Amino acid sequence: MSVFIIAEAGVNHNGSIELAFKLVDAAIEAGVDAVKFQTFKSENLVSKNTQKAEYQKKATNSSESQFEMLKKLELSFDSYRKLNEYCKDKNIIFLSTPFDHSSINLLYELNLKIFKIPSGEITNLPYLRHIGSLAKQVVLSTGMSTLKEVGDALAILIDSGTKKENITVLHTNTMYPTPMEDVNLKAMQTIQKEFDVSVGYSDHTLGIEVDIAAVAMGASMIEKHFTLDKAMKGPDHIASLEPKELKAMVTAIRNIEKAIGKNIKTVSPSERENKNIVRKSITARYSIKKGERLTEDNLIIKRPGTGISPMNWDKIIGTAAMKDYQADELI
Repeated sequence: MSVFIIAEAGVNHNGSIELAFKLVDAAIEAGVDAVKFQTFKSENLVSKNTQKAEYQKKATNSSESQFEMLKKLELSFDSYRKLNEYCKDKNIIFLSTPFDHSSINLLYELNLKIFKIPSGEITNLPYLRHIGSLAKQVVLSTGMSTLKEVGDALAILIDSGTKKENITVLHTNTMYPTPMEDVNLKAMQTIQKEFDVSVGYSDHTLGIEVDIAAVAMGASMIEKHFTLDKAMKGPDHIASLEPKELKAMVTAIRNIEKAIGKNIKTVSPSERENKNIVRKSITARYSIKKGERLTEDNLIIKRPGTGISPMNWDKIIGTAAMKDYQADELI
């Protein structure tokens, strides 16, 4: 099954529906499976005196509150309807992360097949119950969480009505950008082993190499932020890929998918033609007369591999030549 690649537009539209449409177009050009936004009402998401995270302060006006920043990045519910229709017309899956109950209801009305739970809601019991009760496919991000918290969230989702086989758990780190030493990709495999669920990776590192490694380690889903321009104002642009980088990531992941292969060691179709050229055969070192004893002195092992395999060396040594051989002639 092909790795499901989500291009995370998030709030990189900067509150502009026109920019959001352009992000959809860039995602399509990159060849991803889905493009994802974030649906929220700032009043329902954050208290008005909540401070911004340090990375947000660096990327935006440090004097404004988190509420003021998010209010500028808000799209109307009607905008999400338009984006959903636009994605349908363009044949790409529209996704959006809901951050409150009214946003969950809106996305349910839009008939989304997949609901994404962000890391910040993994300990939000009423929210998890609401998502779980929809009986949809669920993607659960696990940044800032312990293994126990992941297990607790999974139990709530399942108890609320979501089938375990319909849940994909994404390992992630919520620092933008994530330091390489904090990625801890092996934790993704721990989650898979502990809970027997599909796993993936939501990436906030700079570059694409960690995403490629995650696929090689078993990720069935990759999520990556992207933007039209990293220099744009906004909290997430700096830790996002630009369109050409996103396309390069998709190409690399698709190549890695092909390269992973199966748990069988055998001769591949492409190397069969090399086998006889590169392997060797038992060969006459110099002229040998019929009836002459074959010895280590008058035999040598050389390419090509179309004659008797050197693995039969012990069987050949000491036998009589069945015919005359010229130097370099295969026995």
